Amino acid sequence: MKNEKLHKLFDEAVAYVNNYTEPLPADVLLKLYAYYKIANENENHPGSKTPLINAFKANALIQAQNLEPKAAMTKYVKLVKLLRSSAD
Repeated sequence: MKNEKLHKLFDEAVAYVNNYTEPLPADVLLKLYAYYKIANENENHPGSKTPLINAFKANALIQAQNLEPKAAMTKYVKLVKLLRSSAD
């Protein structure tokens, strides 16, 4: 997939998630979190005030740590596509 097209699809998927009003399963949120952080090359540590949430976020990042940003964008877009199809 071309970079421009992938970035556009990624931005659209992020906007969809940001505007989504129904609760999402925790495992899906954690995957989206990890893919988003890696896609944006954000190396900051999880910043929740709750240690348990930080641990779950850190674990999600560890599980996805070998992904390149482009692969993380692709996985994010595919996961959102699944969410959209199950919401219909």
